[in-house]
Amino acid sequence: MECEINPIGKWISILYRQSQSYIAGQIKPYHIGSGQYTFLLALYQKDGISQEELSKLLMMDKGTTARAIAKLEKTGYVVRKMDPHDKRAYNLFITDKARAIKPILCQVLSSWINMLIENLEQEEQECIENILKKMVISAIDYNQSTDHNAEL
Repeated sequence: MECEINPIGKWISILYRQSQSYIAGQIKPYHIGSGQYTFLLALYQKDGISQEELSKLLMMDKGTTARAIAKLEKTGYVVRKMDPHDKRAYNLFITDKARAIKPILCQVLSSWINMLIENLEQEEQECIENILKKMVISAIDYNQSTDHNAEL
């Protein structure tokens, strides 16, 4: 059986890989991997949340979150502190080192997005954003359904 690549999936995949490559290259001097910056971005918004909350927020599995946080902790961008209300849980906090690179990280991401949309009209930008949101919602709904694995 031959498996054809859906053109939409192909373009999304290429765009994702190019994005990760660009971002990884730009933040490499700060010893942050392309898989870790999204966790920092979330913590900039919700400093002090638990690792489990972070996984849910980013829709990442717990193992991926644990590995990314361990790397960010090792490089000094994140610290874990025991939750005063639940001694079994830890909350995640960004460090001064993480705060110091926030403008750089935001500039890298902004530059990438600006490059992607520089030749698009405002209406096209809004259309793409709306379509991608609908696709994400469809993917989430499908993956959260209880019987989709039976189809495979």
